[in-house]
Amino acid sequence: MKLIECVPNFSEGRDPSVIDAITSAITVVEGAQLLDVDPGAATNRTVVTFVGPPAAVEEAAFRAIQTAAALIDMTKHHGEHPRMGATDVCPFVPLQDVTMAECVALARRLGRRVGDELGIPVFLYEDAASDENRRSLAVIRKGEYEGLADRSDAPDFGPAEFNPRSGATAIGAREFLIAYNINLNTRDRRLANQIAGVLRETGRPRRDEGGAILRDAEGVALREPGQFKELRGVGWYIEEYGRAQLSFNLTNHTVTSLHEVFDAACREADARGLRVTGSELVGLVPRRALLAAGDHYLRRQGATTGVPEAERIHAAVLSLGLDDLGPFDPAAKVIEYRYTGAPTGLIAGSVAGFVDELSSSSPAPGGGSVAALCGSLSAGLSAMIAALTFTKKGMEEVRGAMEDLGQRAQALKDWFLQAVDRDTDAFNQVLAAMRLPDKTESDIAVRTKAMESANQQATQVPLEVLGRSVEALELALVVARDGNPNAVTDAGVAGACALAAGEGAALNVRINLGSLNDAAWASTTESAAADLIERCRTLSAEVRETVETALRGK
Repeated sequence: MKLIECVPNFSEGRDPSVIDAITSAITVVEGAQLLDVDPGAATNRTVVTFVGPPAAVEEAAFRAIQTAAALIDMTKHHGEHPRMGATDVCPFVPLQDVTMAECVALARRLGRRVGDELGIPVFLYEDAASDENRRSLAVIRKGEYEGLADRSDAPDFGPAEFNPRSGATAIGAREFLIAYNINLNTRDRRLANQIAGVLRETGRPRRDEGGAILRDAEGVALREPGQFKELRGVGWYIEEYGRAQLSFNLTNHTVTSLHEVFDAACREADARGLRVTGSELVGLVPRRALLAAGDHYLRRQGATTGVPEAERIHAAVLSLGLDDLGPFDPAAKVIEYRYTGAPTGLIAGSVAGFVDELSSSSPAPGGGSVAALCGSLSAGLSAMIAALTFTKKGMEEVRGAMEDLGQRAQALKDWFLQAVDRDTDAFNQVLAAMRLPDKTESDIAVRTKAMESANQQATQVPLEVLGRSVEALELALVVARDGNPNAVTDAGVAGACALAAGEGAALNVRINLGSLNDAAWASTTESAAADLIERCRTLSAEVRETVETALRGK
């Protein structure tokens, strides 16, 4: 699922009714999920965090900006935080299956709409900036609200003239900002500041042998650059914890990662006779940042990263010491998990519960869900064999290939598990469409359209399962040929399960084709399914022959 985070800042932090109206404008948009609302009375500013698919986030952001423009009068606004509009900034952050380019396009679409429909000057910033000189928010906001009337630079969208009531808005795209603190076994803030200065991008002042700060001819302090780009930080002492901390903001974790900063902090602490006891994440963290850390430490241990996602996250939590100051719950701290929540539906229950439901008189779950389950079992077996091969002595030359295969198999396993419920949901949509009224011509037209859409979806899901079954068979063939020979029969079972998934999915495609009115779509789908099932059967035969050959040789 594509997910984008949006973190708009509104110039109102004191009136709950205004804040509630803005957040309500977000939550009424289907798919947009509000995660956090952080108002500040002194700053007179509220930071809102919500996530969702691109279309939902774009619409929710527009409605929030529209509501803020109607309710916030900037001529009466006073607060400690820099600002230039009712909606001061509105950044979009790629979270899952979304590129920065997509966020940039979204920011520009929204900017044009806000300018055209609401009459608010819009300045694009960060990755969405139309000019490299405008990337910095500080540059765009220079002069703040009070300086808008005298600005000579034109906005990217909207009217150039000063908008007294709403001010101007900065809309952009950027990477996720991670607030991250590293804990030291000392109360000495000075030592923490030393380490922060070595690591952060801006570095620390240059000093002579006597400790005096060196300056240039104009008296500006000279600086030693720090180790990491996109890293801001200071050292401080936290009375509540009884220790000093390195307090960092990672402004682009794809450039500088959590584990790189943590490892460097450990080295610098050790050089000063200190020890890092752990770390903490303030606020939410992107899933991929923790997965990258987990993979880093698993590799350092000589372990494969082709393991379930929960194990990779667990490795990150343990290695970074994220539970040093209190329990760390990934479900509460990982932003994507906050959006998706705990697993629900058939895959959230037990195997016994699934089979009991399957054996009941209810038509769903049925063969389509079972086919998807067979696919997940196949991919799971291939992942297991890859892991067993990775650790087997004498098979070091295929470790890299098996680690890659294990990662692919884990992802495929998770995809098939989601398809178990997707197939059942698609069938239930067909039943719902069948129950629509058909008494009038208008009723019949609505019902016919709903039936066609539901039947196409009920055909599309097993078609996708069929396509992924080909991938599962390809993985099974590799582990049968190149994997741990002691697990060759497991590879055979993986192949059998994948074939069962493909055959079952193909049957579901065929039976649903007869319910479609769109002959062209049906013909294209039938042809694609025929090619895929033929490929499944060919690969299955290769897996079986590979296993039989291995067994004859034993």
